[in-house]
Amino acid sequence: MNIQRYAENPLITPSDVKPHREDFEVIEAFNAGIATYKGEVLMLLRVAERPISEDPNIVKAPVYNPETNELDLIKIRKNDDRYDFSDPRVIRNKTKSGDFEYLTSLSYIRIARSNDGHHFTVDDEPFIYPSNIQEIFGIEDPRVTQIGDTYYIYFSVVSPVGIGESMVSTTDFVTMKHHGMIFGPDNKDVLIFPEKINGKYYALHRPTMKSVGDPNIWIAESDNLLYWGNHKHLLGLREGLWDSGRIGGGAVPFKTDKGWLELYHGATLDHRYCMGAVLLDLNDPSKVIARSNKPVMEPEASYEKNGFFGDVVFSCGAINEGDIVKMYYGVADTSMACAELSLKEILDSLDYI
Repeated sequence: MNIQRYAENPLITPSDVKPHREDFEVIEAFNAGIATYKGEVLMLLRVAERPISEDPNIVKAPVYNPETNELDLIKIRKNDDRYDFSDPRVIRNKTKSGDFEYLTSLSYIRIARSNDGHHFTVDDEPFIYPSNIQEIFGIEDPRVTQIGDTYYIYFSVVSPVGIGESMVSTTDFVTMKHHGMIFGPDNKDVLIFPEKINGKYYALHRPTMKSVGDPNIWIAESDNLLYWGNHKHLLGLREGLWDSGRIGGGAVPFKTDKGWLELYHGATLDHRYCMGAVLLDLNDPSKVIARSNKPVMEPEASYEKNGFFGDVVFSCGAINEGDIVKMYYGVADTSMACAELSLKEILDSLDYI
């Protein structure tokens, strides 16, 4: 596969983003949804900010308080035996069940803008910030689907009761309408197709199974983009391959002559994240035509291998222009990059089922 990584990579790093609060530091600017608007390329960045602790023995956990519309900072001492700090992203309470009790940072969405797709400037203020009880621990990994003049922006929302997917819409990237949660916990990596197919909207999603089943990709349909049903299993894990540990949707699917092309992420059991592709039937996207047995892209550059969480390439948006696929992607859970790939080469690399 001929991959042309941009010479400017990484395009945006945490140091390019001004903290929303002076007592916080930006530790990640990554996993951006992508849109084009009035000649500009827009990155809807996931920005993660961490409260600065003056005491190295204290970890602060930011929690949005929907009653005060402010952030509460929970202070926990590192020598508190009830807690596990081994993962810098989370604070686990060893006395309780569940994955974590607090996150060590708060994520939200900020817009970065570019006239050429290579050089970006980041807005000073957040675009979408936690605003309700479902977003207590933050907003993560946005995607953007344009249908007509409306841009639908949907993202993972994290709270003590689970992770689901919520959506807003905008026509100008200034004002927005909140539509609430469209996929309930535990679910993420939602991707809405950019047009109706035989009178129905379609979306990919990734339920997180805690009893039976694996983190696989499912497909659902809707009449109105808000209420989704007729859920079907679409893609599963594959033992011994690059997507043996977990999979999930990546960039918004786009139409080709051969089918709907979806660039999705897959990880091995040791958490090495790559990007691959799956081709879906144009008239019935619940039918898989072909799939990558080898990754379309894997972490090779230093900025992809080293960072807050290394060995990760993770796309939430791409732009297709003829044979060129401009895939914007998060690197090492830290920064943003872009690479150009050939659509023909991607399609030719797939193994047909």
